Amino acid sequence: MCLFSYSEIMNDKDLFNKLLILRTPKIGPVKYNDLIQTFGGIDGAIDAMRPDGTLRDSVLREMERAQKLNIHYISDDMDEYPVMLRKIKNHPPVISVRGNVDTLRQRSVGIVGTRHATATGLRFVADMGCAFAAHGVAVVSGMAMGTDTAAHVGALRADGNAQTIAVLAGGVDNVWPLENESLYWEIVARGAVVSEMPVGFSPKAQNFVQRNHLIAGIAEQLILGEADMKSGSMTTARFAIGANRPLWAIPSHPADLRAAGPNSLIKSGAAKLCSGVADFFTDEKNSSDNKKNEKISDSENPVLDALGTIPVSESVLSEIVKKTISEIKSILVVMELQGLVRKVDGGYVRV
Repeated sequence: MCLFSYSEIMNDKDLFNKLLILRTPKIGPVKYNDLIQTFGGIDGAIDAMRPDGTLRDSVLREMERAQKLNIHYISDDMDEYPVMLRKIKNHPPVISVRGNVDTLRQRSVGIVGTRHATATGLRFVADMGCAFAAHGVAVVSGMAMGTDTAAHVGALRADGNAQTIAVLAGGVDNVWPLENESLYWEIVARGAVVSEMPVGFSPKAQNFVQRNHLIAGIAEQLILGEADMKSGSMTTARFAIGANRPLWAIPSHPADLRAAGPNSLIKSGAAKLCSGVADFFTDEKNSSDNKKNEKISDSENPVLDALGTIPVSESVLSEIVKKTISEIKSILVVMELQGLVRKVDGGYVRV
């Protein structure tokens, strides 16, 4: 059964036509803007393109799916469109959002880095994310494992809503990576998931570069954690530089390849050295937040109770505490950030 009637589509004809153009193969923001300028607007471009019935049906199905999943389309002429993203040349004319749209109105900071971050790096990033969220600044990242996850998890440790924005390479309904499914739903509940790709779209390798561009565009400033020279996070940093956004980098030991990216940006002067929360906030709010977010006790966490000096795998923990493996993974990420557990061969041990 169709969720959109023909008359409803006509009431939102502008959005429908924008999507018709954007969903046409080989048309991105640059070509979209060229078409609008050449033909004097959306309607003129549509008349010139004459999209066929197959494309129209595809866009209709996408809009139906979006309505069913409570996904919102935000055009760049709407107040909800991120202010900083609108300033980027050839920004996406339409983005889709799942979750709290008001999150896009927040001040924002991007925090990105390697998927293979050190435990120290993860804790540092999580604390930064918590501090920014506690000060009303939404943390923008890509929901990848490692640094991105730490940034989101840290932001969600703060009270309230609208703390974090996850930018995806696929559609906003496409959970990726699957290990972060629980995190995805928490972000939907308390923040926002954003993408410029069609609803229902499964990401390809090249789409992650677009995602990185979107992260840099939404954020007022960017903080780079551990990252090697060829990482996607360095691409995000270059996008931030190109957009004249303040860039910060967290230094690390030069013998570690994960330090090469941030250290090189600091050395060249492209990034400011980020030494911690005090670089951004001078009040004592963060210290009180840290007290509030002290390590959880044994009695509060059955997963922690199940761990000791002998490694226990995620699947075994899942059976012991009667939670899904996805839930176990999310819990373990948080506990590793808090320094409660450590990953070793064979599973996790208690620290």
